[in-house]
Amino acid sequence: MAKEAFITKKDEEEIVNAIRVAEKKTSGEIRVHLEPTAGKTDIFERAMEVFHMLKMDNTRQENGVLIYVAVEDRNFVIYGDKGINDVVPDDFWESTKELIVSHFKNGEFKEGLVNGILKAGEQLQKHFPWDEDDTNELSDQISKS
Repeated sequence: MAKEAFITKKDEEEIVNAIRVAEKKTSGEIRVHLEPTAGKTDIFERAMEVFHMLKMDNTRQENGVLIYVAVEDRNFVIYGDKGINDVVPDDFWESTKELIVSHFKNGEFKEGLVNGILKAGEQLQKHFPWDEDDTNELSDQISKS
């Protein structure tokens, strides 16, 4: 399945809007990265590489969250930086992943990403509330390779 078939331009706009909504009340940063395949690399390892490549490990409070999707592999990883991982409940990423999977299984890719982003945003808001000194440190656009 090609990236273009995975989400449409309109879907992409809605996903970016969800990122903006999720980040509005938090200093946390959320990114979505799509690529055809993780290749021969373990998907978690590839997500870590992309996290670093997107400079998500440079956020002031170590509170970046990457949703990495290998479209043709039909697999994804939610990768949170140390700051967020230290404070969210133990089952948080697993429950967020299950929420996304429940949509993906029905071919609802945009809905899965939007709901996962908003759920991650709620936790970021709880642990990293926005204040007037906060700036958007990373792009909200979907990155692709």
